[in-house]
Amino acid sequence: MQWVYFPLHPNTPAEGLALQDLFAGRGLDLEAMYTRMKALMDAEGLPYGRRTHTYNSRLAQELAKWADSLTGFDTIHDALYRAYFVEGRNIGDANVLAGVAQSVGLPVEETHSALTERTFKSAVDADWAKARQYGITGVPSFVAGSYKVVGAQPYDVLAQQLTAAGARMRLAAAE
Repeated sequence: MQWVYFPLHPNTPAEGLALQDLFAGRGLDLEAMYTRMKALMDAEGLPYGRRTHTYNSRLAQELAKWADSLTGFDTIHDALYRAYFVEGRNIGDANVLAGVAQSVGLPVEETHSALTERTFKSAVDADWAKARQYGITGVPSFVAGSYKVVGAQPYDVLAQQLTAAGARMRLAAAE
């Protein structure tokens, strides 16, 4: 699997944006949206908190892209998920991101450098271009071969997508 980052609400200001402002004029019921997502997440055994704001994820994507280039730090994705979707933290804030990175054991000095020097900015730019090329309009999206599925999906849907793309099923190794 390869993570490719996507510009979801890239114009969100550094301090974030209240969800009621983000969705203003769309006739959406934020409480119903939360209740639906909470039930879906509970059914999958995933934590999910009540968020009041959305935050610009660009810097978090650059941090994750850097962590992806290192061996053994794929846990950054779960930590960023928890910070944003469970704890409602501002993942556009470099100090918040440094704390998240430290929580998964990423080296402090190198993390600071990656965030301040934005060493993975061009790599995330390339991901955004790839997402546009694939016609990605939301997250999560799954692309395998010429097949694309947008949104959280049950295992069976993803398995069918992979099979249609020509992937072969592997047997699990005996324990």
